[in-house]
Amino acid sequence: MLARWKHHVVVRRLITLGAVFASAFLQAYAIQVFVRPANLLSGGFTGVAILFDAIAGVYGRSFSISLGMLVLNIPVALLCCKSISTWFTFFSLLQVFLASFFLEVFHFSPMFDDLMLNVVFGGFAYGMCIVVALRGNASTGGTDFIALFVSNKTGRSIWEYVFVGNVMILCIFGYISGWQYAGYSIIFQFVSTKTISAFHHRYERVTLQVTTTKAEEVIQEYVSKYRHGISCVEAMGGYSKKKMYLLHTVVSSYEAAEIVRLMHSKDPNIIVNILKTENFFGGFYQAPLD
Repeated sequence: MLARWKHHVVVRRLITLGAVFASAFLQAYAIQVFVRPANLLSGGFTGVAILFDAIAGVYGRSFSISLGMLVLNIPVALLCCKSISTWFTFFSLLQVFLASFFLEVFHFSPMFDDLMLNVVFGGFAYGMCIVVALRGNASTGGTDFIALFVSNKTGRSIWEYVFVGNVMILCIFGYISGWQYAGYSIIFQFVSTKTISAFHHRYERVTLQVTTTKAEEVIQEYVSKYRHGISCVEAMGGYSKKKMYLLHTVVSSYEAAEIVRLMHSKDPNIIVNILKTENFFGGFYQAPLD
């Protein structure tokens, strides 16, 4: 019942909207509680906005971080709108707007006086705000747009390259504000990137090895719902000596749980072995972001 409702357009939009609000609130919280008190620089366009504020401070002026986040994100969103998804871009921009709004409206007190605690917990919290947005089919904008655009084209996650880009920004920050805080900011960014990699698996693939006696029913239901190929081999049970079939298919890790439930509905006695696919060569359908 729940799986069926998840495919309803209105329900998906509501889930995305809730994820966007939660992500924006968590981002504003992480910036005020961990990033600012420790003088850390976050990654992406938010980090660029904070960098601009640091540069302005050298000349005795200030730069609005919230305004900077909006100004930097809008051009990239317009460029990526056609290549990714209109709805995805809309919800991502909404997340950026809400994060900027929450930064202005809410005021949270620092949690720790210890710099390293701010680095570790702040990196995890900031990484989770990105994960919540991504799992809800949105993003926190900025470099997320670029990362997802490239990932959609290549079918591979590129968060490690985003980390390298952020390190370059942090080096500039270090030259302006001091290398000690730049070093802590790099650790902060490393924790954040590892958090994203640990919880966001959209571009990871798994192999399903299926044993069933109802191959025709399972295959028919599978190919009617998913655009992945599947192979079938006739076999014999080593213990039961009964005729059975071995099915083999490669799917996104995001789809695996739903596919197993779908197959189980056609054969309650089905056996499914899920293996992580390290390398894959050939055509693979990646569901678009919507």
